[in-house]
Amino acid sequence: MTPTWTAADLPSLSGRVAVVTGANSGLGLITARELARAGARVVMAVRDVERGRWAAATIGGDTDIRPLDLADLASVRTFARSWEGGLDLLVNNAGVMAIPERRTADGFEMQLGTNHLGHFALTSLLLPHLTDRVVTVSSVAHHGGRIDLEDLNWQRRRYAAWGAYQQSKLANLLFTLELQRRLSVSGSTVRALAAHPGYSATNLQSHSASRVAGLGMSVLNRVVAQSDEMGALPTLYAATQDLPGASYVGPDGLLQVRGHPTLVSRSATASDATMARLLWDASEQLTGVRSPIGG
Repeated sequence: MTPTWTAADLPSLSGRVAVVTGANSGLGLITARELARAGARVVMAVRDVERGRWAAATIGGDTDIRPLDLADLASVRTFARSWEGGLDLLVNNAGVMAIPERRTADGFEMQLGTNHLGHFALTSLLLPHLTDRVVTVSSVAHHGGRIDLEDLNWQRRRYAAWGAYQQSKLANLLFTLELQRRLSVSGSTVRALAAHPGYSATNLQSHSASRVAGLGMSVLNRVVAQSDEMGALPTLYAATQDLPGASYVGPDGLLQVRGHPTLVSRSATASDATMARLLWDASEQLTGVRSPIGG
């Protein structure tokens, strides 16, 4: 594994098709830009089509803008129904972080609904088209996460913005683990991988639950964070390199905060195969979307 791997090392992606969610800004935009630069046709799945068009105009390459609101399962279903042909790569990138308590169109807690359940439904619905891999973006914050199967949507517990975010990022890794298990059992060659950007300066930090938290993250962005270009490298590495299914890629620096992409460790909870299966079952029940690959 090259310790200084960068986007310049991307292989040719000519003839390949990729979907990147949340591709109109931050890590998603960088990911879309670099995939397109390497020759892929990139479908930028965005909530705001006008912003998506503006973003696409800044990166060039072969891009297509399509509406997708992960906080609305009707939008997810519409996006999936409209898909025709093959799909080489799905990058589940979009997300919200530590926001005030809100609900999705379907009544889910917003962070779980956007970061996990929306992507769970999207992946399951697009799976018949997929030919290569799914990369889901998690976070080092998953280490503090806890899955409460009795109250996934924070209806009984007192809402905690960071606790909800940590739960959603842990869910991303458990989803990847169980998806890969099911793909392997079914004999599919499609791979499920996960990545995290370390601490990267993006627009996520501008939507935190409090002004004080937002100010603190603004300071950290200037002092600790790496650029969004560096933060996108683990996703790009997971999307294009020959890695085993269920691999987790992050920065190689101290505490995985910054650096070049490498395989990284995850928490023991994120490796819990039983919890992964239980969360999968709960996700199917909540979304009403059943995977085409059985357990």
